[in-house]
Amino acid sequence: MTEPSSSSKVQTVVGCGLLVLGIAVFAIRFQHEGAYAMPRGANLFGGLGALLVGSLLVWPASPRWLGWLALAVSPVVVFFGLYATMAEFEEVVSLYATDSAGQPAELRLWIIDREDGAWVGMPRTKALEHSLDGARLELLRRGETRCVVPVLHEDRPTVRAIHALKVEKYAVARGAAAIGFYPREARETSVSLRLDPCPGG
Repeated sequence: MTEPSSSSKVQTVVGCGLLVLGIAVFAIRFQHEGAYAMPRGANLFGGLGALLVGSLLVWPASPRWLGWLALAVSPVVVFFGLYATMAEFEEVVSLYATDSAGQPAELRLWIIDREDGAWVGMPRTKALEHSLDGARLELLRRGETRCVVPVLHEDRPTVRAIHALKVEKYAVARGAAAIGFYPREARETSVSLRLDPCPGG
């Protein structure tokens, strides 16, 4: 019986790791109460990409060139998969809005609390694309859904303060900031939104 080559062993180990990571991208979201939030965009790419590349690497009949190609792209998949998983380790809320095309959109956001209310932050373009300022929206937090009205704030002191509290609260944000994948301070294009209760709600 032919012993598997060292390269085959590496591919198998990497492949198994990617399969575990791909499952984790989807499984980590079950820890949050309430409706399951399906990964979207880059997070979905990370999960499905990890499962696909991992399957190619552990598939015994996979051509050698395909295995090497899968190994080459695996770092990119690992980055997106790890970020998608780790971003969900701590508290994440869902804000149900509509995009510029009028399609329903579920925004997954980190959230912080101050004496003046609950706050989230995001790029200004994202807030405008979903027409968040002043809209009546549903917020899912800790398994409970309630009506909120986001109030957009662009003044830099507020935006910087909210971002600083977010970095203070979330260990993933601090870790990502330490290696340059997340800003330590709010970018000039960032805004903050205070999530006020709906009037009469």
